[in-house]
Amino acid sequence: MGDIFNAPRQITVSDAYNASSEVVLFEGDCSNLLETIPSSSVDLVITSPPYNLGKRYEKTASLQAYLKNQEPVIAEIDRVLASTGSLCWQVGNYVHKGEVFPLDVYFYEMFKRLGFKLRNRIIWRFNHGLHASKRFSGRYEVILWFTKSDDYIFNLDPVRIPAKYPGKRYFKGPKRGQLSGNPLGKNPSDVWEVVRQDWEDGVWDIPNVKANHPEKTEHPCQFPVELVERCVLALTPPDGGVLDPYCGVGSTIIAALQHHRKAIAAEQDPTYVAIARDRIEKFMCGTLPLRPLGKPIHKPTGRERIAQMPLEWQKAAEAGRS
Repeated sequence: MGDIFNAPRQITVSDAYNASSEVVLFEGDCSNLLETIPSSSVDLVITSPPYNLGKRYEKTASLQAYLKNQEPVIAEIDRVLASTGSLCWQVGNYVHKGEVFPLDVYFYEMFKRLGFKLRNRIIWRFNHGLHASKRFSGRYEVILWFTKSDDYIFNLDPVRIPAKYPGKRYFKGPKRGQLSGNPLGKNPSDVWEVVRQDWEDGVWDIPNVKANHPEKTEHPCQFPVELVERCVLALTPPDGGVLDPYCGVGSTIIAALQHHRKAIAAEQDPTYVAIARDRIEKFMCGTLPLRPLGKPIHKPTGRERIAQMPLEWQKAAEAGRS
């Protein structure tokens, strides 16, 4: 089980756009929802569009057709996003006949044509995934963080992480002897991965949602709530609105509710919509298991078992080195 740290509270949920609802969860094509949202009314768009891999919830098309189908959605996102708003577009790779096509490269050009400005190309690194046999196994995805203008919201303090040397001081110059860091911690940087402090503090990470993750549902590519939380805290005002046009099982909704933001979301798969509604209900009851932001994924006890290499593997390894 994960940590249960949300207090029970009532939340208004609507299945169509309603400016007064805390949550809008629309079942259907996101284009139909987007056309009902007022212009410049959303502070953050964060989503992971289908990767065109032929999973249950998407139709496989040529790469060119897939990108072309995204253009009207992106145009509507441009319209509904506030001038001070941000867009976080999280993608992996499209793989065809063993060749890798980095989707962030293709989407970058689309957003630039609309005037978006890239602030960070964030690398989200994780430790677990499928093992490749004819290339190196993929262990990262990319979040393109764009803004609409140069006047945008960025709150660093709520997302700082523990400093490696919290007592470090300037050793020269006019500030010599003064503390050089920030008491709230350091900037998490544009690589969101394992941050080692020391083994007493454990290993810090934003893990991907696999079988033993407390938030796991049947969705094969589920967002961890933590990943969205960092974006929500850094890129929205306290009363802001967050939009996810491809919300899956509702992790963006949960992250927004965690921090008292409004959430607008769309999903075509009725099974995933039902799971999202169930997660919202459990959140309202205070029973939804979640991983708190910044929780160590592993803290050694000193009693860990050390895996031993099987004898037959030892012989194979020795033969391979000779």
